Amino acid sequence: MLNCLYNEKKKYIVFNKKIYYDYSVQEEINAGIILKGWEVKSLRLNRVSINNSYVSILSNKVYSFNININPLKTICNHIQYDVNRKKQLLLKKKEIELLKNYNKIKNFTLVTVGLFWKKSWCKLKIAVAKGKKKYDKRILLKKKEWNIKKSRFLKKDI
Repeated sequence: MLNCLYNEKKKYIVFNKKIYYDYSVQEEINAGIILKGWEVKSLRLNRVSINNSYVSILSNKVYSFNININPLKTICNHIQYDVNRKKQLLLKKKEIELLKNYNKIKNFTLVTVGLFWKKSWCKLKIAVAKGKKKYDKRILLKKKEWNIKKSRFLKKDI
């Protein structure tokens, strides 16, 4: 019974698959995100893009940059929309210290993996990652192809 509660699948609003191709991910952290009302309405209609988005730490606060949330046409016109505004993330102090250590000491990058709903709250998945070189990507592709061929050979032998 308890396992069913913890193994609940996340319904992603936006998911960036290219992160796992371009970076080797060391750790993943879920963070809350501070949004305005019109942004939440746009998120519910999947009008968001997280390509090239990243996370940065400024004066002990964690911010996410380059998350493009397009406003709806039906929202009132007197509000000024800043589509690319920096959004503050909600993390515990230990998590912020962990991110600082990875970012400064070990030269890792903080990237955005995806946005998802947890109950009625919008959460952001952050990955602590290190960039891959071209030869790393080639080796990974060779391993994937070999595993596919190996599974085909094993099926034919039986």
